[in-house]
Amino acid sequence: MPIVAERFTRIQKSATYAVLDQVRQLRAQGADILDLGGGEPDFGTPGHIAAEAVAAINDGFTHYTPSRGTPELLGAVAGKLAKDNGVLADPSTEIIVTPSAKHALYSAVLTVLDPGDEIIVPTPSWVSYASMAHLAGARPVFAELSPHDGFRLSRPVLEAAVTGRTRAVLVNTPNNPTGRLLDADEVDALVGFARDRDLFIISDEIYEKINYSGRPHISPASFPDARCRTLTVNGFSKAYAMTGWRLGYISGPAEVISEVLKVQQHSVGCAGSFVQRGGLAALNGPQAPIEEMTAQYAARRDRIVAGLNRLPGIHCAAPDGALYVFPDIRGAARGGCEQFTSWLLTDAGVAVTPGSAFGPGGEGHIRLSFATSPQVIDEALHRMATALATADRP
Repeated sequence: MPIVAERFTRIQKSATYAVLDQVRQLRAQGADILDLGGGEPDFGTPGHIAAEAVAAINDGFTHYTPSRGTPELLGAVAGKLAKDNGVLADPSTEIIVTPSAKHALYSAVLTVLDPGDEIIVPTPSWVSYASMAHLAGARPVFAELSPHDGFRLSRPVLEAAVTGRTRAVLVNTPNNPTGRLLDADEVDALVGFARDRDLFIISDEIYEKINYSGRPHISPASFPDARCRTLTVNGFSKAYAMTGWRLGYISGPAEVISEVLKVQQHSVGCAGSFVQRGGLAALNGPQAPIEEMTAQYAARRDRIVAGLNRLPGIHCAAPDGALYVFPDIRGAARGGCEQFTSWLLTDAGVAVTPGSAFGPGGEGHIRLSFATSPQVIDEALHRMATALATADRP
């Protein structure tokens, strides 16, 4: 039998999907499992968005669209980028609507990296970044951030990771899993580093709207000397509770976006037609649902942070944004974080994600999602407290 491509030996299956699969299997066996391992809003998609997509289907808007996206949605994305991010993008040449922000990220990685190239990934970082680089035949180089200064991004950390093969740096703000929102000094350091080293910046801003910090979200592409080298990725899944819709977008310099379009045309073709109509309703319609959901997330964040900090040996900082807390468990766990999370699942019935899944900077931590009800959060904290009180914890 033929063997698969060698590059797949460097790629692991998604750790977050692995947790979800474990939860499903245990629940199928009758186990009572509280799932804090996912990254999905627990709210429904706002009604006016769903209604527009249904109307599109009923109108027969179910065929191919231009590969870049519908002109209406491209224009709305351009307006959003200008208004919210200070990024001016020509909707006809500098934006592509994609079937998910994840596909936009993968397309960006494929476009800027050749086999053997390197991409700097500050870590802790989302589980798929490194695998995307491997799929492109490139090498992810982790720039390890420190919990002691709140996982701040700095130029010395980036400089320590650069080599003659480096082609890009990939950042995520607010960050999954830490919730860290890059401030102006950090973005300035990133932009200066990329400019001086002549590197691309891929900026994943999917959690932009879920911001509790009171500080503005800053897009690297809003810096004049970064616009020519930055690919900005965003989408609808998190802000509008549209994870199953699979809709995102990418913006950047026209000459780069024209190459990204080749990936789109030869892979998925275009984003779903009626899905794009829903996205148009999301951007052009009322934004109050985002504010309402974010207010509830903020209350849940405060609840879970306070509860975790009451547990012996656990320290949890309040995240600036996104849907997760990333507590340090080294004072509670006698072994590694993977062993600790397995124990929580089997002994406490609480599913979380080990910090090691997010790169070398995540060891000694676990990620918990607070995109769930206050009742589930309280019960999970109670189960963790009960389990930690036993003498047989790992």
